[in-house]
Amino acid sequence: MNIGAASKAAGLPIKTVRYYADIGLVVPSARTDAGYRQYTQAELSKLVFARRARAFGFTIDAVRELLSLYEDRNRSSADVKQIAEERLEDIEAKMRELEALKDELSRLVHACRGDDRPDCPILTGFAAEA
Repeated sequence: MNIGAASKAAGLPIKTVRYYADIGLVVPSARTDAGYRQYTQAELSKLVFARRARAFGFTIDAVRELLSLYEDRNRSSADVKQIAEERLEDIEAKMRELEALKDELSRLVHACRGDDRPDCPILTGFAAEA
């Protein structure tokens, strides 16, 4: 299938599919005589895999490593689990950080009267050192 069809089937913009090919993440196995990229079902599966892994926040390098493990039938699931556990720890840390930000902003919003007076605890809070 051509890049447009692969893009649509994988749920990715054409620009992303082209980028993945350019960086060697998912390279089409063939080109037409005119030089157009042609994608097989296996490559389409890899594009979907990459889209899903990126949706989970994996870096391009991590996706590359996961794709390598995906293609390696002699892999250890422990290797895959370790990569996923590291990403899960990153997500949990980000969630804690976001929860702390939410709590602080909520505190500032509740401290602000929201009236016609110029004093505003939100602006004062933003200007203060943590």
